[in-house]
Amino acid sequence: MSRHVIRLPKQENESDFKIELIVGKTVRTDTVNRYFFAGDLKMETIPGWGFDRYVLPKLGPMGGTLMAVPPDAPRVEHFVSLGSETLVRYNSRVPLVVYVPAGVEVRYRFWRAETTVRTASAERP
Repeated sequence: MSRHVIRLPKQENESDFKIELIVGKTVRTDTVNRYFFAGDLKMETIPGWGFDRYVLPKLGPMGGTLMAVPPDAPRVEHFVSLGSETLVRYNSRVPLVVYVPAGVEVRYRFWRAETTVRTASAERP
């Protein structure tokens, strides 16, 4: 297993942010099909500390669509992620810790809520 630590910058209103964890591996694929890895990124609370960590015990087999590929189609290096998404709470006070099998990459991106909050109108069924 390898440990990945993400230190988040302080934000003014952290409740408006989320972090998407994107776990996967770069592999050679065709350019026609969409691929994904099986696996379940689990949140665990560290005993005695009360902090959370995320663990991918095993990267499952790669699956994908089954569209026909032309015989002369090139194969390319492509990052293939888990089939599920993981959005986690933003908290700059503690690092985000992710354990994955060796050779697996951890990528992430920030999600920010709009400042405008809209009200839904009620409709009759």
